[in-house]
Amino acid sequence: MGQSISDAISELFKANLYREYLELHGLSVQLTEALTEMWHARTREELGFAQEDNPDFNEILNQGYRGSRYSFGYPACPDLSQQIQLMQLLEPSAIGVSLSEEFQLHPEQSTSSIVLHHPEAKYFNAS
Repeated sequence: MGQSISDAISELFKANLYREYLELHGLSVQLTEALTEMWHARTREELGFAQEDNPDFNEILNQGYRGSRYSFGYPACPDLSQQIQLMQLLEPSAIGVSLSEEFQLHPEQSTSSIVLHHPEAKYFNAS
């Protein structure tokens, strides 16, 4: 989503327009996640195994596709400090993304992940 949406959200908050702030913030965060899922699907398509995706959308939501996408800070990879190594590999500053001292991505409407396409790769809880 980029810095421009973060700036717009910040301006709404500063103007005490809290409802608009919450709505735009929520929409932008959800759109970021949806975009991540779209790119994951497109990657499966380009690698030639999107036809393995379950045609039932509810099953797609339950990981009815080949492989898995893991993001730091979630149950499979709870240690956010691991973002450091990933950011060194990806060089996100090239697209205006940075990592805070608390290992959070900025702008907030950013995401990172490690994607595995092995047929047996599934999501799990590491804790």
